[in-house]
Amino acid sequence: MHIRTTFPYETTHEDLRIPLPDGTLLYARVWRPLTEEPVPAILEYLPYRLTDWTAPRDWQRHPWYAGHGYASVRVDVRGHGNSEGMPGDEYPATEPADGVEVVRWLASQPWCDGKIGMFGISWGGFNSLRIAALAPEPLKAVVTVCSTDDPYDNDAHYMGGSVLAVDMHAWAATMLAFASRPPDPRYVGETWRDMWLKRLEEIDPLIHTWLDHQTRDRYWSHGSVREDYDAIDAGVLAVGGWHDPYRDTVLRLVEHLPADRVRGLIGPWSHQYPDHGRPPGPAIGFLQETLRWWDHWLKGVDSGAMREPLLRAYVSDSHPPATVYDALPGRWVGEPAWPSPNVSPVSHVLQGAPLLVRSPQHTGVDAGRFLPLGNDTDLPPDQREEDARSVSFEFEADEETWVLGRPKVRLRLTSEVPRGQVIARVCDVAPDGSSTLVTRGVLNLSARQGPDRVVPWEPGTTQDVEFELNGIGHAFPAGHRVRLAVSSAYWPWIWPQPDSAAGFTLDPAGCFLELPVRTRESDSGIIFEEPEQSEPLAMTRGVAADGWSPVTLDEPRPERLVVRDVAKGEWRLEVDPRYGGTRVYPDGLEFTEDTLETYTINESDPLSARARSDWTIVLHRPELPWRATVRTRSELGCDGTDFLTSNEVICTDGDEVVFHRTWEKRIPRTAG
Repeated sequence: MHIRTTFPYETTHEDLRIPLPDGTLLYARVWRPLTEEPVPAILEYLPYRLTDWTAPRDWQRHPWYAGHGYASVRVDVRGHGNSEGMPGDEYPATEPADGVEVVRWLASQPWCDGKIGMFGISWGGFNSLRIAALAPEPLKAVVTVCSTDDPYDNDAHYMGGSVLAVDMHAWAATMLAFASRPPDPRYVGETWRDMWLKRLEEIDPLIHTWLDHQTRDRYWSHGSVREDYDAIDAGVLAVGGWHDPYRDTVLRLVEHLPADRVRGLIGPWSHQYPDHGRPPGPAIGFLQETLRWWDHWLKGVDSGAMREPLLRAYVSDSHPPATVYDALPGRWVGEPAWPSPNVSPVSHVLQGAPLLVRSPQHTGVDAGRFLPLGNDTDLPPDQREEDARSVSFEFEADEETWVLGRPKVRLRLTSEVPRGQVIARVCDVAPDGSSTLVTRGVLNLSARQGPDRVVPWEPGTTQDVEFELNGIGHAFPAGHRVRLAVSSAYWPWIWPQPDSAAGFTLDPAGCFLELPVRTRESDSGIIFEEPEQSEPLAMTRGVAADGWSPVTLDEPRPERLVVRDVAKGEWRLEVDPRYGGTRVYPDGLEFTEDTLETYTINESDPLSARARSDWTIVLHRPELPWRATVRTRSELGCDGTDFLTSNEVICTDGDEVVFHRTWEKRIPRTAG
């Protein structure tokens, strides 16, 4: 990583408040080049608190853009950070509407020439797409990274119509903790406590809303860019990673947006900016790549950005199974269109007699993290144990085979119960027997006729089902085997159906695995510069200045711990997502986070599934003095008819408890 300290422009930055039509003020930080000429502005707009949580990341890129002649603006959405207003749902209609007003306000400033771009990763990337779909006139281009066009089926909520236990629950718990954080008195003054208490009174756990909508209904479609790609009138650079769960959005955007307005880029990365340097790499000079995009769309410079292939994708070489890779070997390929003329479907026919698929309920314990961030245990380990809990079919790779796109399966199933799910995984099996997960897909059997309806399976009937797996770029070497593993459980990724212990019968007759096979030809013209960023924020990690910590551990907690109670048949997975620990910022703030996620299940009982997430967040300013603490507990369980949710928030100002509330709710299992 090259740290850039000199730029074409000297820069300055300031914090300001952007007014909305209803009088709400949004907190913003603006980095600008020191020039008398107005310049285009680039906006990043999300709820993750610019004065603390994203500050280290913000300082890597916003000053860099300013140094290259752009006003780079970071804004917290209403109800978060130091912005006024109340927190709401994950993707409320008010958020993009506010964003449109922010875009118009920026365009009207004397230091802006009226042209606006938007960028962001995850939530910020999705906001960029949603606001582009509202087509405010000043917005000319966006860069959306690791984001979604479909909040129902390609986000943290559902997969193939099934409840995403591992991330729906964990993400709802995270947002409950995040929304409960107070404004910072250094930036909002003495009103911080009144603002905090008003926010806390408005909070409702998001898990309630998400589980109230178990099919793709109007709740999900109103926030989905996938409903109307034609509404997007801006240039879109869509970026993803093969180890990010949202990468299929890139494939859909390059397929459905006009070729003169879109480019796609998918590397080997996890849920990170491609210049961040977290595993797996290789990292690229992503800021330089986006600068070409901004120069083309916002300054009219012939940067060559639109002469790149429609889709640039990384095809990884085969690699032994591991939970972390510094870098994955492979090569870049360029596609002139998507679907690509270089990719052809190749079917592998399943053979054999009908087989009973009745997976233990803990199948999936080696699935890895749903949202990998580059930690040491994020990726799936060797899949041999998972394969043994599944029914598998194998196909020899007689020659090196490159796969690029979304594999598909057709399976002939007989179910004796009305509800269940089927999970398909594709693995790369080496001659030594090691099994590396390549990609996977899920289908809730009640969603087999579409995710917008619930169609129970008529017990005893046989039906064919088809579904796609997540996209991938992978090269199977000659002599390896392609393994299709089919299971009836996948905990804790997929919340088990009440009847899933019964499994189903799979008849291979008429069934196949279809792989999107690409011609073996890389593109030597796809070259990226080395990563560079602006000078990092002078932040330190460790314990607070006074030695105080909300959590005392004799030794560091494992990132990912699997515990098996042999006598009870119970499996427990404990996950420390490693969000941050204690950080001390240059402005004096000491910010501490501690999180533990726990998932338990009995290997023979789908109704034993339980998920729990515990958060502690402390914000401390010794100079004021000020210490605010947020503690949350979120639990999810089930019986045969309902989901059972339990949430608790406790907030203290110093030693005074200023807010304590619990929520207990039963939610009918309509599809989940």
